[in-house]
Amino acid sequence: MAVIEGRNLRKTYTLSRRNEVRALRGVDVSIEAGELVAIMGPSGSGKSTLMHLIGLLHSPDQDHGPAPELSLGGRDATRMSDGARTRIRAREMGFVFQQFNLVPTLTAVENVMLAGEYAGLGRRQARERAIARLTTVGLAERATHRPSELSGGEQQRVAIARALVNDPALVLADEPTGNLDSHRSAELLGLIRKLNREHGQTFVLVTHDAEVGAACDRIIRMRDGLVQAMELVREPTPDDVGEAAA
Repeated sequence: MAVIEGRNLRKTYTLSRRNEVRALRGVDVSIEAGELVAIMGPSGSGKSTLMHLIGLLHSPDQDHGPAPELSLGGRDATRMSDGARTRIRAREMGFVFQQFNLVPTLTAVENVMLAGEYAGLGRRQARERAIARLTTVGLAERATHRPSELSGGEQQRVAIARALVNDPALVLADEPTGNLDSHRSAELLGLIRKLNREHGQTFVLVTHDAEVGAACDRIIRMRDGLVQAMELVREPTPDDVGEAAA
């Protein structure tokens, strides 16, 4: 079953009266529930813009072409109010960014709690879930440390715990390994694959990194605002869980 269905997705950014960027020129995309998908392409290809549309951070353009379609679990996202889009982002999606975006004055557990409270959880429940998700990513013993006391890999795992705190069906990550060395990057990919296989969560990773793409089930390759190709990397196997946990 497709968790995301998009058709005729276009997005143009107007920089000035004479300068505009056609980031997406009419993209069709479909992502199945439980998939681990990489969106790849050179800078300016439109991959981050596509993630922003999928994540309801931006809306597709309605003019200059066929009407866009964007469905999330069967719901028409093109007709949603801003409030409905905000609730879906808070309760049904998780976001991981390259720069971590952690609040420097808060501890790891407090950073994770923020996402739960934003989604409407009480403080006690948010804390319980935050501790559980930090345990999932192997950081229970670092829960009371602030970002400045954590390594880059640890900060990224806090960001993943924050993305997972509301048990989202869909997790979107923009260059999740961009600030990590090769060892930490491999650890993070193993964790993402483990979560994907064990919990059935759908992951969409925007990346330049060929190793990230090779760890996914499928690659969507983009260039000049269009989908250039779709590549099946591999079929999931029962061994993936054991491999990720190793």
